Amino acid sequence: MNNDNVSTRSSSPVLLWLVLVVSATVNAAGPLVGLGMPVRMVAGGIAIGAIALLVGHYVRRRR
Repeated sequence: MNNDNVSTRSSSPVLLWLVLVVSATVNAAGPLVGLGMPVRMVAGGIAIGAIALLVGHYVRRRR
């Protein structure tokens, strides 16, 4: 059975998930390893941006 209608997946969701996991880890482990508040704020902002882009990607694919 051959399905030619399957669209190819881009690597952007995989990269966004990786960015989200790394930035969330930095944000969560920051107090334990002594990272300053500005570093943790930037990591949190990056995590929020990655979440927003993942939601946007999901919504575009659902149409």
